[in-house]
Amino acid sequence: MKGSIWMIGDVQGCCAPLEQLLSHPELTGDPDAQFWFAGDLINRGPESLASLRRIIDLGERAVSVLGNHDLHLLAAAAEVRKPSKSDTINEILHAEDAGDLIDWLRHRPLAHFEHGHLLVHAGVLAKWDVAKTLALAGEVQDALRGPDWRKALQRMYGNEPTRWKERYTGGKRLRVIINALTRIRLCTPSGEMEFATKVAPGAWPEGLVPWFDVPDRATRDVTVVFGHWSTLGLLLRPDVICLDTGCVWGGALTAVRLQDRKLVQIKCEQFQDPLAE
Repeated sequence: MKGSIWMIGDVQGCCAPLEQLLSHPELTGDPDAQFWFAGDLINRGPESLASLRRIIDLGERAVSVLGNHDLHLLAAAAEVRKPSKSDTINEILHAEDAGDLIDWLRHRPLAHFEHGHLLVHAGVLAKWDVAKTLALAGEVQDALRGPDWRKALQRMYGNEPTRWKERYTGGKRLRVIINALTRIRLCTPSGEMEFATKVAPGAWPEGLVPWFDVPDRATRDVTVVFGHWSTLGLLLRPDVICLDTGCVWGGALTAVRLQDRKLVQIKCEQFQDPLAE
């Protein structure tokens, strides 16, 4: 492995903390360092356009998987969904280079695996091992990178189906894959996804467990790195790392070094009301 790999949580358009993080002595001391971003690069924060451009400027040093907010931007660009009042993506949509920015984003992966670490935005279903996760992520990636990417996004929204079946095709298949990789937090012990609950650890309804605690999860032999779950916060286990520490909600922007779990955090000013998440 050449250089350090820093795994970074949800930026969500908070460019000032991102600049502080990238300028931290621990990160700047290694010119060969790479940066893995766990998705949700943009939206809700005050500088979505600047954040996106900053990450793009990192070139091949950056690996960025798509999060639900990144997909929302793509859907807005495709005129599938309109931005809401709490969104901060209009500056990207109206930028002179909007086409290039959107093309860069829709060519990002939904999953990345290297050095025993599987990077996704939200999670994986218990039945999926690494090979299956990467293959299914590839199906969505191919759809987003193809000429009919706008049509693919039209079929993205919805909570059904809540569990994986190999026979699914078309919109059902895309939705399950996207929802698992970019939206999942809690499941039933049998692995059925639940999307209504966003409460802090231990406060979820009886009969639900975090996706990573579903029995016999097929990815338990690797480390799954994810963001998306700010109420869960920083979690460092041998099998899972959660990096979302609520930067946009007044928490911190977090980076963890893959090689030794070295932790660097930048305190952030609150930009969004946590109750609006």
